Amino acid sequence: MLLAGFYTVDAQQIVKKDTLAGTELVMTMDSKVNAALKSIEDKCARTVNTAVAKEDEEDYGSSKPSKIYVPSRELTNAEICRKNPRILGYKIQITVVKSNEEANEVKSYFRKRFPNLKVETDASLRPNYKILAGSYFTKQSASSDLSRVREYFKSAVPVQYRIFCAEAK
Repeated sequence: MLLAGFYTVDAQQIVKKDTLAGTELVMTMDSKVNAALKSIEDKCARTVNTAVAKEDEEDYGSSKPSKIYVPSRELTNAEICRKNPRILGYKIQITVVKSNEEANEVKSYFRKRFPNLKVETDASLRPNYKILAGSYFTKQSASSDLSRVREYFKSAVPVQYRIFCAEAK
């Protein structure tokens, strides 16, 4: 009897479009479930359209949950920097040395060769000292400076590092 009740479900094939990629998805579901999902999707669509139309108006007295606005375009570096002054970017690790004196020698040699690149010492791995140069958003933006630095320091590599957004290239 349970199996007979299961087979009386009014199932149909439904074609939905993915909201991100736009690809079609075919699924089988009950027509009542499809109607319920459609009504929820319609409410969401109306809420998003209302939020976009009134994005400058803010209703603080409402008990409705706050809406998240996702921009339709990619943010510029300046917009990212305004929101996050320190971000995860890249620096060029010139070399790793064993003492602070060696680190200072390498830094002074580096400054003579590359006066336009900021160089710093990272002592977080004591007794070793990392010598780091530049600030870059991506590995690709560091590649031109990296090729010039490798002429003098063969072991130079780009490494992920927290950078000040305003200094990055």
